[in-house]
Amino acid sequence: MTAIKNKTIKPAPKSLAPATKVVVATKSSNRAAPVAKKTAGSMAKPATKPAAKPAAKVAKKSSESVASVPAVKPVPTKPVVTSITANIDIGFGNALYVRGEGAGLSWDRGTLMTCVTDSQWQIALGESGRPIVFKFLVNDLSWSAGEDYSLAAGGAVAVVPTF
Repeated sequence: MTAIKNKTIKPAPKSLAPATKVVVATKSSNRAAPVAKKTAGSMAKPATKPAAKPAAKVAKKSSESVASVPAVKPVPTKPVVTSITANIDIGFGNALYVRGEGAGLSWDRGTLMTCVTDSQWQIALGESGRPIVFKFLVNDLSWSAGEDYSLAAGGAVAVVPTF
């Protein structure tokens, strides 16, 4: 009786479709050539192309169209600053505050104004999408007399408040 050996066949390295491993029984005295079995439809070409090739072509076309368009430089925008000046001498050692709404002002807590001269106080407020309503206070305690002041965003006003 002749012995039967099992051989494993490896798939071909340059195959388009993967080959399956097939074990072929051979007789030791009769050495038959190994046979590789391929799966059904393995010889057909793939339905879709690899994604890398179309992407490279698209990138090339888009770079050509971008090169033909002149570059647009962004224009820096200037911040909208609202300036409030109060012309009043409130006495040595005192400070003038402003409270209100819009541009970061609050009715609950005053914002300190800068003393420019003995009788002039200023504040520059940031951007606001609505008009600014405000009122002055000495030492953030004593309110100025009269109605609230109103100013459009980005405007400048000089006021002589009374206490």
